Amino acid sequence: MQNALAVVTVVVAGMMVGVEFAVAVFVNPILDRLPDDSCIAARSDGARVLGRVMPVWYIGSMVLGAVWAAVARAGAGASLAMAATALLAVSVVMSLLLLVPINNRAQGRPADWKQQAGRWDRYHYVRVGVIVLAFALFAVALGR
Repeated sequence: MQNALAVVTVVVAGMMVGVEFAVAVFVNPILDRLPDDSCIAARSDGARVLGRVMPVWYIGSMVLGAVWAAVARAGAGASLAMAATALLAVSVVMSLLLLVPINNRAQGRPADWKQQAGRWDRYHYVRVGVIVLAFALFAVALGR
């Protein structure tokens, strides 16, 4: 049971990390090369679509990590799974305090939309770093 839970956690968190990494490194840089109106429309649509899915994915990954750590208790990998879960919690707080407010302000093309998009991207890079580290900890915990 514990091994299956660990594998599911690593897979679910890993896919989430892959999506967020792709947004940071590929999708948004491509969108930024579009004309302004197209860029705004595409980023807004992406924020709407991913804004429905990602909260469930983040919270689901966090819950899986917490359950894994609880089931493993003091066993091999438990502390790493708990540390990874704590990092996912940090990423959720970052999202709520930093990224979501920028998305909310960006509706309707404000005059400073490029600066807001740049700020969002910088915060997102940090969040991606946090969740990559969480994924790495989950992966190492799986091997123990």
